[in-house]
Amino acid sequence: MTAVRFQFAALSAAILLCSAVSTPALAQKAYDPGASDTEIRIGNIMPYSGPASAYGVIGKTEEAYFNKINAEGGINGRKIKFISYDDAYSPPKTVEQARKLVENDEVLLIFNSLGTSTNSAIRKYMNEKKVPQLFVASGASKWNDPKQFPWTMGWQPSYASEARIYAKYIMKEKPDAKIGVLYQNDDFGKDYLKGLKDGLGAKASMIVIEDSYETSEPAIDEHVVKIKAAGADVFISIATPKFAAQAIKKAAEINWHPMHIVSNVSASVGGVLEPAGFEISQGILSATYAKDGSDPQWNDDPGMKNFYAFLEKYHPKANRLDGAVVFGYGAAQTLVKVLQMCGDDLTRANVMKQAASLKDFEPDTLLPGIKINTSADNFAPIEQLQMMRFKGRKWELFGSVISSELGQ
Repeated sequence: MTAVRFQFAALSAAILLCSAVSTPALAQKAYDPGASDTEIRIGNIMPYSGPASAYGVIGKTEEAYFNKINAEGGINGRKIKFISYDDAYSPPKTVEQARKLVENDEVLLIFNSLGTSTNSAIRKYMNEKKVPQLFVASGASKWNDPKQFPWTMGWQPSYASEARIYAKYIMKEKPDAKIGVLYQNDDFGKDYLKGLKDGLGAKASMIVIEDSYETSEPAIDEHVVKIKAAGADVFISIATPKFAAQAIKKAAEINWHPMHIVSNVSASVGGVLEPAGFEISQGILSATYAKDGSDPQWNDDPGMKNFYAFLEKYHPKANRLDGAVVFGYGAAQTLVKVLQMCGDDLTRANVMKQAASLKDFEPDTLLPGIKINTSADNFAPIEQLQMMRFKGRKWELFGSVISSELGQ
């Protein structure tokens, strides 16, 4: 009997000892490549050169924002190492840089890399490697496909849904419109065009001409002349900043004054309208989801006060007129939120899990009423926009915040 009691006591002691040993193990930190007790390595690919180089500002702003976070102690005590490479807006170069980031630099994830065709070129690779391709800087609808591509998520509203809002506006304000569309001949431009046609529905015949351009073209003047000659009285410019500014200039030069809509990606005051010329940009329309850094109406807004303070201390050379600066800040702030939510579980799977668990998150730079929401079956963080008209030196919002989903 004594032997039995001794064995039981010994077993109990062993169980207690195991419990004592295993409790810390349960709370152990979990890391994948790119994360440690002291560091989180974030990869990024931007067109710092080439036809879309105006967007390079985004990467520079994100770098400055992460410098701010590091100066404030990092994320749960870990400093961000932001590794950003140039792909010149060339898909083969994007593939090369993505492999370098994943296989050589061993980043935890690739964040906010820019471009539709460029991100399309690496999506399969990122999903096969099970490395997050997070908050893609492109509004292509394809980034919201969690079933087929669970490691890829967009950030901004989709191009197609933005175009549907323009279709609604045109049908209401100019039901007899003759629409001329200039679009970039790639997934970016075609996504917008499809969204516009979907939005117009049975009235898609309102489009009298659709003309595409290549990013390798030095100028698009001939396309603008061609669209005017087709009799269009509504001009929709689905172009990146360099070409959007050219289109505004050429329309003024040939004395053509249609209802002019520019896509949100080229609605930057400092990056497009100022270079084109404020005088000839009056009355241009677009839609947005972010506050305009150049608009004094936001001077007393708490979120924009944070933004202006950031610029002053960490990014003093940035042009607050440039919408790309606002974009980079909002995207970086969203990533920081996700990494904070990850706690000490900095695995790639948990990064995606937390990115798909955002609830009513409001970055400082989003318009009032627009919130970020994601779920396991919804990889489209921002789905609302508001129409705006350029007046003087700034955009003026009008109407209400509109859901970009069909039927809304």
